[in-house]
Amino acid sequence: MKIVFMGTPDFARVPLKSILESDHEVVAVVTQPDKPKGRGNKVIYSSVKELALENNIPILQPNRIKDKEAVNQVKALQPDVIIAVAYGQLLPRELIEFPKYGCINIHASLLPAYRGSAPINWAIIKGEKESGVTTMYMDEGMDTGDIIYQEKVKIEEDMTAGELYDILADLGSSLILKTLDYVEKKIESRTKQEEEKSSYAPMLTKNTGKICWDKSSEEIFNLIRGTNPWPVASTNHEGKRLKIHTSKRYTEELSSDITPGTIIKYVKGRGLLVKTGDGGLFLEEIQFPNKKKMHVDDYLKGNTINMGTILN
Repeated sequence: MKIVFMGTPDFARVPLKSILESDHEVVAVVTQPDKPKGRGNKVIYSSVKELALENNIPILQPNRIKDKEAVNQVKALQPDVIIAVAYGQLLPRELIEFPKYGCINIHASLLPAYRGSAPINWAIIKGEKESGVTTMYMDEGMDTGDIIYQEKVKIEEDMTAGELYDILADLGSSLILKTLDYVEKKIESRTKQEEEKSSYAPMLTKNTGKICWDKSSEEIFNLIRGTNPWPVASTNHEGKRLKIHTSKRYTEELSSDITPGTIIKYVKGRGLLVKTGDGGLFLEEIQFPNKKKMHVDDYLKGNTINMGTILN
């Protein structure tokens, strides 16, 4: 089949690579416009654009995919199917209805749960025990189209969003080939989403990872996992932002008289024990401003953290 592939981040690069290694033809890639990044404002290409350049695939980067010019450019390619993976914009009806085999989306959740831009992160933040990938026929809504296929994966106890991201990207790359095979053979596989079971996964911001120590140990533990590797959970330590990359559960009881956020003690090999709303949590890997991420054991070899300090 002739495919127009729409996507932007690493998550989209993996299935694109899989499609390029198949018998299908990618006639063009549509990705978000290049953006300056970092202190030097260096222009950075998206992961999808980099792969397209490596394979000499034509690239389109419209500011708005709904603009008439952009729509006409895609239609002129006469794709049999459009595949969208974390593209970053909703497609207009004119494009959704144009290809012979429709528009297919790969979404990193078990729809209708966690529609939106950050399903991987929010599944972990909310303490889910499983996640997965869904392929679906696109409509004009946000991740509301009919489901073609779903495959589940277990979310391990200490798994971070970054680790789940890699697992689901690989799963998506195999699932899209299976989906294309069924769609091309016109084997009907279409299930309406159960709207009453839907939930939303909004875009992350730098403030998403702010820790409220009054919350339960489990909630904070999940927030730390769900915001790793970005934006990273954080707290305030004596006026400085302290990032918390990893933590471990603490199962023993602590006095309810201790203020949540209090650093109770340091245990070598485990980290700093901090009081939470219902118990305690060990902080393992930390990072102070302009410093490297390191385990608490290594940080304390050349630095001091006072016990009794209250994080806020």
